[in-house]
Amino acid sequence: MPAALAVTSHSGPLPAASAPIRVLIADDSAVVRGLVARWLAEAGFEVAGTAANGRIALDALARHDPDVVLLDIDMPEMDGTQALPLMLARVPGLQVVMMSTLTQRNADISLKCLALGAVDYLPKPESARGVTSSDSFRSDLIERVRLFGGKRARRAAVVPSSHGAAPLAAPAPRAATPIVLRPKPRTTVPPRCLLIGASTGGPRAVGDVLEKIGAATLRSVPVLIVQHMPPVFTAVFAEHLGARVGLPAAEAKADERLQPGRIYVAPGGRHMGLARGEPVIRLDDGPVVNFCRPAVDVMFFDAATVFGAATLSVVLTGMGADGTAGARALVEAGGIMLAQDEATSTVWGMPGSVAKAGLAHGVLPLPEIGPALKAQLTGQGR
Repeated sequence: MPAALAVTSHSGPLPAASAPIRVLIADDSAVVRGLVARWLAEAGFEVAGTAANGRIALDALARHDPDVVLLDIDMPEMDGTQALPLMLARVPGLQVVMMSTLTQRNADISLKCLALGAVDYLPKPESARGVTSSDSFRSDLIERVRLFGGKRARRAAVVPSSHGAAPLAAPAPRAATPIVLRPKPRTTVPPRCLLIGASTGGPRAVGDVLEKIGAATLRSVPVLIVQHMPPVFTAVFAEHLGARVGLPAAEAKADERLQPGRIYVAPGGRHMGLARGEPVIRLDDGPVVNFCRPAVDVMFFDAATVFGAATLSVVLTGMGADGTAGARALVEAGGIMLAQDEATSTVWGMPGSVAKAGLAHGVLPLPEIGPALKAQLTGQGR
């Protein structure tokens, strides 16, 4: 692997002169539309329009040119799953966040929508009263709009003047931040487990990585995954992974003994770690770590103690810095750590934090991560 990798960071707030982020709200509840519109306006966003069903929202795209669409799943005439592919066909690159109540059916639909091109999902309280009183729903919604609103550039790099004067130049790009890769251990041992941590954008990324490694190679190790997700969603996520990869996959259970060729997903709302001594699953309801439960750090710290240098780990797309402290423990124990690069990450928070801390042995585009992990598992990368 190269000694260093130059990475340009584009994170951070939009410039003050930028136009406000434009949002289209599609929900069949007038109460929800009104509340969300008010919250967005108070947060400084522009509500480009509202729609009571998918057909109205689809027709509104050309008129309102939104940066972000908040798209409810259950709506009359045309629901969110029907509207989503039509929206993305009309406006490539449109940032669509699915909204749905926390049920197994809607969790399944939301994950399928991510595969179709939605950028994220937002669990919604079951009642209008719940929406009104949920501070977490409001803050999560605003966070996602702020995050994805800057992804789609509405303005051209050069704007011609109507008076024939010189065009306005685009802002100069930020200087690249050098990322120094951690030297590969001089002696490596065969991996005894594969650990994956992810958050925003993770469901698609995790599936892509595992599919590229392949079931035949994954049968040699247990796979432990912490994906930041609410309860209900994690069980459905595990089912989707199992069907895609062709291996047994499920939410992890307390005191479950690790077996090669099985995929263990941390249950939503519970930390997943490993008991010392015997490689068995440990679950707990302890305090949040890095504002998360489950937290990647909890899994990483335990794995460093239980498996040491026999760990193979990767941090994929996600907000925040969860996984960085645990990554340090893993690499200091002799394990191999990879991180997803900025260009292919939905959000370069978690992998960027690991990379900037100098804890990654490789910072790779998503399509290259599966093959790199496969090489390590089969001995070709050692």
